[in-house]
Amino acid sequence: MAKARALDKRRKSIRNIRKITRTMELIATARFKKAMDRAHAASAYTRRITALVGDLAQAGLAVKHPLLEPRENPQRALLLILTANRGLCGGYNSNVFRLAYTRYTELKAEMRSLGLEVSGKRGINALKFRGIEVDEKFTHFEDRPAFAQVDVLANRYLQSYTAGQIDRLDVAYMRFVSISRQEPVVETLLPLGSLGDHEQPSTQAAQSQYEFLPSAESILAEVVPTSFKVKLFKCFLDAAVSEQVARMVAMKAATENAGDLIKQLSSNYNRARQSQITGEIMEVLGGVEALKN
Repeated sequence: MAKARALDKRRKSIRNIRKITRTMELIATARFKKAMDRAHAASAYTRRITALVGDLAQAGLAVKHPLLEPRENPQRALLLILTANRGLCGGYNSNVFRLAYTRYTELKAEMRSLGLEVSGKRGINALKFRGIEVDEKFTHFEDRPAFAQVDVLANRYLQSYTAGQIDRLDVAYMRFVSISRQEPVVETLLPLGSLGDHEQPSTQAAQSQYEFLPSAESILAEVVPTSFKVKLFKCFLDAAVSEQVARMVAMKAATENAGDLIKQLSSNYNRARQSQITGEIMEVLGGVEALKN
C-alpha cells in the first residue's frame, strides 16, 4: 500500500508542476507575440534609416562623420552583454554568455582598457561567479524595453565615443532570425562603418532621389546618431523576443515531459494497486481456508 500511495503522491505533484509549466508557456507565448511585433516594426525602421545613411554617404559629396570612420590603433573598448533577469529559458543565457566571454577575453588581450556593462541578473551572476568586475549593471530591461530607456544608454555611449573615452562598442546578445532560429552574436556598433557596406544605388541615382536642405552634412549629423540608437534598440528588442521564444520552447518541452512522466507513473500505480488488491484477495482466501480447517 505504501508504494501505491507514494506513486500517487508523486503523480499529483507532477500534475501540479505541469499546470505551472503550461501556464508559463502560455504567458511566454503571449509576450513573444507582442515582442515580435515590436521587433518587426523596429527592423523595418532600421533598414530604412540604414539605407538613408548609405544614400547620404554615396551622394557624391565629401561627407564624413566620426561615427562612420574606424579609428587607427583602437585601445579603449566597451562590451555590453544582454542577458535575462530570469531563467527557465533553456540555453538562452548560457549561449549568449559563452560567446560574450570569448569576446571579452579577446578584447582583454588586445585592448589597453576594456569596460564591461551587463543587462540582466543572469549575466551579472555569471560574471560574479568568475570574479569579473562589472562597470555598469542593468536589471530594469524586461520583455518590453522602451526606447527612452535605451536612449539614455545610447547617448552616454555616443558621448564617450565622441570624447575619445572609448574607441569601439561591442554588444553581445541573442539575434532573432525566426521562431525556429535564434543565434548568439557579438556586433560592433561603434564605429558604424558597416552602415555603408550594403548595396547602394549609384551616385547619380542618390543625387536624383534626394535633395539635401540645408546640406547633406547637416542631415548626416542628425541621421547617423539616430541610426546608432535604433540599432542598439533593435539589439534589446531581439534579445527580448529571443528570451520569450526560448522560454516558450523550454516550458512546452517541460509540459510534454511532465505528461509522459504522469503516464508512466499512472501505469506503475495501476500495476502496484493491482498487485496490492491481488495480495489482499489471496490473504482473504487464505483466511477462509484456515477457518474451514
